[in-house]
Amino acid sequence: MIRLTDLARLAAEHAGDLAHEVAPLRIGDRVIDTDREPVLMSVVNLSRDSAYRESVAVSARAALRMARTQVAQGADVVDLGAESSRAAAAEVSADEQIRALMPVIEPLADEGVALSLESYDARVVRVGLAAGVSVLNLTGSQDDDEMFALAAEHGATVVLCHVLGRHARALDGRDVDADPVPRMLDGFGARIERARELGVTDLVIDPGVGFSFRMDDMTSRARYQATTLLHSFRLRRLGVPVCHALPHAFEVFGDQFRSGEGYFTVLAHLGGTGVYRTHEVPLVRAVLDALAMTSAEV
Repeated sequence: MIRLTDLARLAAEHAGDLAHEVAPLRIGDRVIDTDREPVLMSVVNLSRDSAYRESVAVSARAALRMARTQVAQGADVVDLGAESSRAAAAEVSADEQIRALMPVIEPLADEGVALSLESYDARVVRVGLAAGVSVLNLTGSQDDDEMFALAAEHGATVVLCHVLGRHARALDGRDVDADPVPRMLDGFGARIERARELGVTDLVIDPGVGFSFRMDDMTSRARYQATTLLHSFRLRRLGVPVCHALPHAFEVFGDQFRSGEGYFTVLAHLGGTGVYRTHEVPLVRAVLDALAMTSAEV
C-alpha cells in the first residue's frame, strides 16, 4: 500500500531529479509548460485488434466522430494508430495502414485538430507527417535516423517510447528491470542526443508501461506499472517532458476497468508526468482538475 512516508522517502532520495526543469512541449503552434498545464493525448484505434475496445473506430466516419468528441472533452492532441501494438495481433501492412489513416488525418488536420501518429513504419510516418500530423509517437527504434530526419523535415515533435525490442510488436524477450530507470536514462539519453543531431528540436519520452513486456503474472505487471509511474520523475534529468500511456489493469479492476486510468493518473501525476495518453479523456481530465484544485488548497 502506498503511504505518504514512502513517497516522502522517494522524493528525498532523488530530490535533484524532482526539482529538475523540463523543456516546454510544442504541439503544432502551441507551446505548453506541462508542469503547469498537463497535456491529454487521446486515442483513436483504427485496428479492430486493439485491446481497449472503447477506443476502436470501425470506419473513418466513426474515427472522425470519436476524435472530434475527444477534443470537445478536453484532449489536446489525438493519437491515431492503424495497427495494434499487441504482439499477437494481426500485422497490418504499410499500404493498409495508410489507406485507413488518410481519410481521418486529412479532414482533422484541415480542421486544426492536433494529431499524433503512433507508428514504427517509416512509410506510414512519411505520409502521415506530410498530411498534417504534428507529433510522431515512435513505438520502435529500428529506424531512428530515418524517423528523426522525417520529423525534423516536418518540424514534428517526437515521443520516444521505451520498448524492449526493435518495436512494439517485436520484443526481444528481455525481462523488465526491477529498477528500469537506469536503463531508460542510458537509452533515452543516447536517442535524444541523436535526434537533436539530426535536427529534431522537440522531444518527449515514454517509459513504455502501456506496451507489451515479458511478465506473465498480471498483478506483478500492474505493480511494476504503478512503481514505474511513481519513479518517472527520476527521468526529468534528461530535460524533456515525460509521457505515459496510462494502464488500465483489466485483471485488477475487473468490470470497473474504465476507472483504472483514473487511478493511474494520480500515480503518474505524483511521478511528474506531463503528457497523459488516455482512452478515457473525461475521467482523466476530471482527475487532473481535482488534483490541481487540491494542490491549490494545500
